[in-house]
Amino acid sequence: MDNNEQTKLFSEFPPVSTAAWEEKILTDLKGADYNKKLVWKTAEGFDVKPYYRAEDLQGLEYLKSLPDESPYVRGIRSENNDWIIRQDFCSENLEESNALACEAIAKGVGMVGLKARDISTHKQMSQLLAGINLAKTGISFITSQSYPLTLELFIYELSHRGESGEKVQGSLNFDPISYLLLHGDFYVDWHHNIEEAGYLLNTIRQRLPRFKAITVNGHYFQDAGSTLVQELAFSLAAANEYLAGLTDKGFTIDEVTPHIQLSLGIGPDYFLEIAKLRAARLLWTRMVEQYKPLNEESLRVFIHSTTSLWNKSIYDPYVNMLRTTTEGMSAALGNADSVNILPFDAPYKNADEISRRIARNQQFVLKEESYLNKIIDPAGGSYYVENLTHSIAQHAWDLFKEVEARGGMIECIKSGYIQDEVGRSRVQKEMDIAQRKIVMLGTNMYPNVYETMADKIQHPDTVHNTVGNTCKKLVPFRGARAFEEVRLATERYVRQGNKRPVVFLFTMGNLAMLRARAGFTSNFFGCAGYDIRDNQGFATIDEGVEAALAAESEVVVICSSDEDYIEIVPGIAEKLKKSRNSIVVVVAGYPKDHADSFRSAGVDDFIHVRSNLLETLRNFNVRLGIS
Repeated sequence: MDNNEQTKLFSEFPPVSTAAWEEKILTDLKGADYNKKLVWKTAEGFDVKPYYRAEDLQGLEYLKSLPDESPYVRGIRSENNDWIIRQDFCSENLEESNALACEAIAKGVGMVGLKARDISTHKQMSQLLAGINLAKTGISFITSQSYPLTLELFIYELSHRGESGEKVQGSLNFDPISYLLLHGDFYVDWHHNIEEAGYLLNTIRQRLPRFKAITVNGHYFQDAGSTLVQELAFSLAAANEYLAGLTDKGFTIDEVTPHIQLSLGIGPDYFLEIAKLRAARLLWTRMVEQYKPLNEESLRVFIHSTTSLWNKSIYDPYVNMLRTTTEGMSAALGNADSVNILPFDAPYKNADEISRRIARNQQFVLKEESYLNKIIDPAGGSYYVENLTHSIAQHAWDLFKEVEARGGMIECIKSGYIQDEVGRSRVQKEMDIAQRKIVMLGTNMYPNVYETMADKIQHPDTVHNTVGNTCKKLVPFRGARAFEEVRLATERYVRQGNKRPVVFLFTMGNLAMLRARAGFTSNFFGCAGYDIRDNQGFATIDEGVEAALAAESEVVVICSSDEDYIEIVPGIAEKLKKSRNSIVVVVAGYPKDHADSFRSAGVDDFIHVRSNLLETLRNFNVRLGIS
């Protein structure tokens, strides 16, 4: 088709104005509230419209920039999107860590994270790094008792091998602000920490020019329940403390910025996470510009992304693979520079060969089969993603300025402002999970009721004390944990020799409604690990009561339509209670006008879509004697 034919074809479709679209939408809504039906209010505090058009991009000046051009919204690569695949190993055994790292490198991993907590001699460092080509594979030291000592031993190992540090990539997980947040106190004090940071920076600048001295661990905020805006704003505020502290010590901004990396979490909000990484580069540029850098490179920031733990589950753990796959995609499409996908079994055990292999291969699939490493910033120009990027950047920058107005990150941590803000977000997430506004497959929706996990848990979640010597602590959070505790209590109850509680579905009347409410009830009580006994439907009340008693059920849930309930609920409840008073009688749904009369007839409870699932299941455990 030539250009003239193309012009003729498209001229047959006249442009449609936004006003015309809006008019059509309002007609289709038939009087329903536009904002309530179609506008999504994010946890980050901004509205997302049902659609976006080219006019929504007006005023976004950064759209004119190309990849690897300031303000780097489109990433810092100009030829491809080939991020570094990273995998971390947390074994305390040096030989085991080395073996796992070498295996991962042989399988294609480009950077490994290693623990150096107990390394105090060159012999130990050499043992940890044996067989690793340090010029080709990045090394990130994720823990250490003393990062200056770790750095000195690492440099000595390079010298011992006769290798230059010019090509060596990697990082130190030196982040005293995160230490303050997680432990409630500095391990010495901020003055000592910034002196230590200066030493690390000086040494790395001279010996390891491609190495990162400081890691800003923003993913801790997300893993404690923060919003994406909070994670980004607080990460920038922490980075700014390091920039200010080091420039006050005489370093130029151009000497500091190449040796800082941002480590951001990647959670389940697919498009928002893509936009968050893009917004991070925009705001980094805006922040660093205030220090008047002379080198354009100072506006570029290395972003490491790691899949979040807060939305991972113990039950139905293979769903974690689906979660981490989409999260890995968000990181790749958001132009992360390195990505670590956690093994699917990380919430409850040490990773094994299979889970480590799958975690690696997820990234290889994204590269070699999905070709996400070939295209730079494929989200660029998307009306939706560009507006999300702008909204996140705008709200994060406002929150960043609020932190600075309150005296900066450290003062806000000491006053508890940061912890309180994250805490509010966490409480809302917990409520949304409890009410299933946030769906966690296999945990608060569609559980595998026959799955048991108590005997598979190697490292149960630690209950963290929130009190520190200097300030409150930032507490890690997994949204599934509260539901898991309910279900694990059921498992322990059964392992002590008790019968698994039986929930009998008393289905009767309207076929469509009884099936819908039976499905709802199975989902509801399955989340506690109860034995669900479904039925095709009973012709008479007596038939159903007899079956319920024969099943030795602890809970009987009546499933039918609201209209049928008027006729059948009183009779069912009275007959069940008369036969065995200990039976808990429940109605699926909430016929409000008849609730009181149903309770008088013997109904103990109602379950419905507005129920707080978590609290209801906890109450049922108490009723059934499950502690």
